[in-house]
Amino acid sequence: MSWIHDSAPPPDPPGQPAYLRAVFPYRLPPLAWFESEPVRLDPPPAIWITDTTFRDGQQSRAPYSVDQIVRLYELLGRLGGSDGMVRQTEFFLYTRRDREAVERCQSLGLPYPEITGWIRATVDDYALVRASGLRETGILTSISDYHIVKKLGSDRQTDLDGYLRVVDAALEDRVIPRCHLEDVTRADIHGVVVPFVRALMDRGRQAGMAVKVRLPDTLGVGVPDPHAALPRGIPRLVSVLRRECGVPAESLEYHGQNDLAAIVPNAVAAWLYGASANNGTLLGIGERSGNTPIEALTFWLISLTGDLHGMDTTAITEIADYYRSIGEPVDARLPFVGDNFNVTRAGIHADGMIKDEEIYNPFDTTRLLNRPPGVGITDKSGAAGLLHWVRSHRPELATGLDKRDPRLVGALEAIEREYDDGRVTGLSDDEVAAVVDASFSARRAS
Repeated sequence: MSWIHDSAPPPDPPGQPAYLRAVFPYRLPPLAWFESEPVRLDPPPAIWITDTTFRDGQQSRAPYSVDQIVRLYELLGRLGGSDGMVRQTEFFLYTRRDREAVERCQSLGLPYPEITGWIRATVDDYALVRASGLRETGILTSISDYHIVKKLGSDRQTDLDGYLRVVDAALEDRVIPRCHLEDVTRADIHGVVVPFVRALMDRGRQAGMAVKVRLPDTLGVGVPDPHAALPRGIPRLVSVLRRECGVPAESLEYHGQNDLAAIVPNAVAAWLYGASANNGTLLGIGERSGNTPIEALTFWLISLTGDLHGMDTTAITEIADYYRSIGEPVDARLPFVGDNFNVTRAGIHADGMIKDEEIYNPFDTTRLLNRPPGVGITDKSGAAGLLHWVRSHRPELATGLDKRDPRLVGALEAIEREYDDGRVTGLSDDEVAAVVDASFSARRAS
């Protein structure tokens, strides 16, 4: 069997739930099917970011305190800037603490991110939205047979009718419903998704209001290639919702998970093929392998549009520092926020950085993140790495200093002796400082 299936996958037997076994055999990872004709590139007029740090982001960690939510909300506002590039954020409404967090954030009076709700598709849950006075809410509208049949023990028509009752209640109150098509990348697209979304668009037109659609790739099985077949192909899925269902770009939003490590390419594909909004969390913190990191979305938005749009990207570094201050581990290897992001430990790289930081730095991290490029010192750093460290951390010692200076050579030899004696970890800045100070002092004394 060819490793590329040059067609749409065959359907499941008629009259049975659509588990799409040709794509999701379960005994193997999800299989990728491709079609001969690619989806046409169709970027929307404008793109932006939405946030779910206080909803999906709380489903993989201890709940945030109200004070923590307020501080992170302020930082999201700074990051998104006056143009509102982080346009909205969503909150649970179930507990007294949830509602207090909403009220405290509302009291700040920030124009962005707009505070929205998130509820299950029940009339009782919708009453919480009505009581909160919010003008938009997410509604959980699970759409795959994995959820409808296996999880809810129901059937499509019963569940869709129930979803529409809640949508109708929101529209009657002039509240924008944002329907989250949970598990859409494992759903029967033309059998259930398209008819349901068309019904949503009809209701919106009748009410003279927008009805929004979120595409949650709940298990992270999306494929970013324009040839990828439904339901996994993100470009094709976005195109179907735009062209066959009439969803405006500004009403379409992608929400990714990272189970198969394709979360950022999928998010970028959603933008490129017609969705205006991309939903993520700070530092990518979310269920299982996490959500699309907002810091990554920020830099890809700039990359795609060639404009900062008023965003304060230095807030990203403050966000990471704030997480560290509240005890949240920040993986050292995470892009943009990890301690190792723009730090090199290879001597040959450090040598290039000494000549011109652009050689090994992809953009001006000092200006955009308030993070100058740095070096970490190990036995692989060499004289170039140590020289770069001295220039960055001990500039008063760096005048006239080059790689052959006996003081620098002496410090490097002391570091290399540590590794000869069995050390296997990198040196902290304090340890390097002690070695450098000792070597430079000894040379002065002699």
